[in-house]
Amino acid sequence: MVEKKEKTGFPIKRHEADLCVVGGGLSGMCAAIAAARRGIKVVLMQDRPVLGGNASSEIRMWIRGAGGKDMRETGIMEELALENIYRNPNMNFSIWDSILWEKVKEEDNITLLLNCSCMDAVMNGDKIGSITGWQTTSQTFHRVEATFYADCSGDSVLAPLTGAVYRVGREGRDEFQENIAPEKGDLKTMGLSCLMQARDTGKPVTFIAPKWARRYTKEDFPYRLKLSSKKAWTDDNFWWMEIGGTQDTIHDTEEIRDELIRIAYGVWDFIKNGNEVDADTWDLEWMGFLPGKRESRRYVGDYIMTQHDVEAKGQFEDLIAYGGWTMDDHDPDGFHTREVPTIWHPAPSPYGIAYRCLYSVNIENLFFAGRNISVTHTAMSSTRVMATCAMLGHAVGNAAVIAVREKTTPRGVYNRHMNELKQSLMEDGNYLPWNRLEPSWIMKGASISSDGKDAGILIDGLERKVDGVDHAWVGEMNQEVVIELPKAEQAFYLRLVFDSDLNREEWKEQKWYVKNYPMVCNRFMDDQAVTVPPTIVKEFEVWVDYGNGIWVMETKITDNYQRMVKIPLNKIVKRVKMIPQETWGSKLVRIYSMELR
Repeated sequence: MVEKKEKTGFPIKRHEADLCVVGGGLSGMCAAIAAARRGIKVVLMQDRPVLGGNASSEIRMWIRGAGGKDMRETGIMEELALENIYRNPNMNFSIWDSILWEKVKEEDNITLLLNCSCMDAVMNGDKIGSITGWQTTSQTFHRVEATFYADCSGDSVLAPLTGAVYRVGREGRDEFQENIAPEKGDLKTMGLSCLMQARDTGKPVTFIAPKWARRYTKEDFPYRLKLSSKKAWTDDNFWWMEIGGTQDTIHDTEEIRDELIRIAYGVWDFIKNGNEVDADTWDLEWMGFLPGKRESRRYVGDYIMTQHDVEAKGQFEDLIAYGGWTMDDHDPDGFHTREVPTIWHPAPSPYGIAYRCLYSVNIENLFFAGRNISVTHTAMSSTRVMATCAMLGHAVGNAAVIAVREKTTPRGVYNRHMNELKQSLMEDGNYLPWNRLEPSWIMKGASISSDGKDAGILIDGLERKVDGVDHAWVGEMNQEVVIELPKAEQAFYLRLVFDSDLNREEWKEQKWYVKNYPMVCNRFMDDQAVTVPPTIVKEFEVWVDYGNGIWVMETKITDNYQRMVKIPLNKIVKRVKMIPQETWGSKLVRIYSMELR
């Protein structure tokens, strides 16, 4: 519905939805996709022309998450990574943008509003009644009336618009007895960075610095630019070009950005013309003019996670995601301090994150996910990284689905539906430490075998190596795996989880940061394209016995590159078998899950 706004004459387009997500970074994307796939109507409002937030082509920050072996985030995050590997082997950021856009646009239940900034909210008591955004490209106001709202904007834009309780800055050491917190609380935060990327052209390239660029010497880069050798700098993504932590990281962003650009061009001038590094053939390929932000407002939820929760591994009953990045606490002075610019305080990997940190303590229908969740500054220094935020978004999407169906609140989901929420997240491919995916009702009493031998590990509810124990079934090409039910039942789909080489051990020639998530820092002359992990089953057949003892081929997949695959059935079945016929290179077949749902 479109109407004219009385005072301005600009049109107002109205939308109704079950869930309105504000912010199209990885957390907002995952919230929207997860909710839409489970059947509710979603509006996703993003103030930029592309999706991905700090991971997009506009900012180009590496995606980071939990550290250590076997800790890669799966679910939608791994789906995006594998799509990028398959479609974008040379890691072009424009193609990456298109993959993120496509994943949202292919969901019929999502209405995507790009270039649309949330700028107003109407309250009905302690509930949000509607929000309004201004879309610059169409000069149109978009008013969204939703049952639930999820603020995944990073800056918690809905907090000042709704009266939601929030915090800014660093808590003092005594408030939560956090020994890595400052002695006294303050409004200081971590800063912003404008990143840049360079490319080795193989021939001499000159650089003439603009007159407004800062001028630096070797002494200006203690603990920052890698100068241990002439080429050490080349795997640096320049995260330490950071300022703004002593200012207002929201309202001073334009001023901070201008200074960041002066700093960045000055750093490149030093690299090219400072005679300290070997950069003769390197060209400045890209400079970011949109700052990547680390910290601003943080909501207050029913629980505030602290340093102690991180260090104690966060073994919450309402665990819905996990972290594992260090408590990476950047100095608010950023580039201007001559001290170490960040301290990586140890954190276990994994540690759990509580669902109670994802909804507002005082606004009844407000979720949030991303770096703005209910945590202290010290805990946020770990939970803020993007792969962790993506899992938080997925949890919010699934929680909203339950809340809509049950006509309850986010808090009501916590009180009455936590096991369902956790099980839905694991069914979607997410790993939740210290939890197992329970068998669906249809699998109760079912047997699963291969060559007459038990293959029950495929339904043990663990879909990776956990505590050193691998939970994969290992077999040969064309070795049949058969599920047999006690009696014929209605099956909606066959769920398969393959081995996607979570540690990317098969990428022996790739740089370390590409193995974490496949996007680049700087471009080298000898860069190799990434390839689909050879452990993934590429080609397989699914056969079904409908109860008459006769096998019928249901489908043949010839070009799979995803970790989790759902084969639609919607049929009465007695037996189902999967025949793996080809991988992307591995000699053996490795499968983590095969079950009917």
